Amino acid sequence: MMMTKFQKIVLGLAGFTAFAIGSFITLAPYAFYASYGIALDSDPNLLSELRGPGANLAALGAVVMAGLFVRSLTNISIAIALVIFLAFPVGRIIGIVADGMPSESVLAALAIEVIVGMLLLVAFGKRSEPSTLAKPASY
Repeated sequence: MMMTKFQKIVLGLAGFTAFAIGSFITLAPYAFYASYGIALDSDPNLLSELRGPGANLAALGAVVMAGLFVRSLTNISIAIALVIFLAFPVGRIIGIVADGMPSESVLAALAIEVIVGMLLLVAFGKRSEPSTLAKPASY
């Protein structure tokens, strides 16, 4: 798939954001969560449960960025980016409904996720590839 400059920028932004946040969670969970006003204790179980999804997010971000350079990964990169930046806001909104209003820093993260998700939808929401369009039957 050939991407426009706007699509490349949006996909790169999504991939870099996911990679950076996932890496930060994985490598420095105390600092990451402190930036949200969350104090972690030293429970290895808790830290493992945070680092695992953090590493997953970083790996997915790397795949999204790879889609900028490896044509065979472009479609899966777009799909992954959409899942990340649409699922995170949905989860946060469920949390607001179920648990109450989080801190301003968590709401800021929600706003960033919504913005990136909307940019992805604008960039890739109405695309179609000629090879996937139905071809008329030959008689």
